Amino acid sequence: MAMSPPLGLEPAAALFRSLGDPTRLTLLRRLASGEARVVDLTGELGLAQSTVSKHLACLRDCGLVDYRVDGRQSFYALTRPELLDLLRSAEQVLAATGAAVALCPVYGAPTATRPGPVHGTPTAARSGADA
Repeated sequence: MAMSPPLGLEPAAALFRSLGDPTRLTLLRRLASGEARVVDLTGELGLAQSTVSKHLACLRDCGLVDYRVDGRQSFYALTRPELLDLLRSAEQVLAATGAAVALCPVYGAPTATRPGPVHGTPTAARSGADA
């Protein structure tokens, strides 16, 4: 029988899953320098509009980014300045551990071979189908 995580850790696990995608981290890093429109992000980061929009929606659902409307344009920005401290701390941990995380057989695998779509939810759970 699988053990449940201690009470209160589920939100933290969800936060780290939301940060567990390189595209979302790239968007957060860019938004740390100031607000941007989707068109700005696609041009600066070389990502498709649909990709940027999908990941911004995830980050909005998690309460990490939001947008303001100015005329017909939406400008996205970070909602929590504490997120910058978290990302800086993560960079320090990575610097201290070297390649240990990258070589981890579970989490160090290339993104394309890892299971789990946006939000880190298994496909079967998202679609309601048994896998």
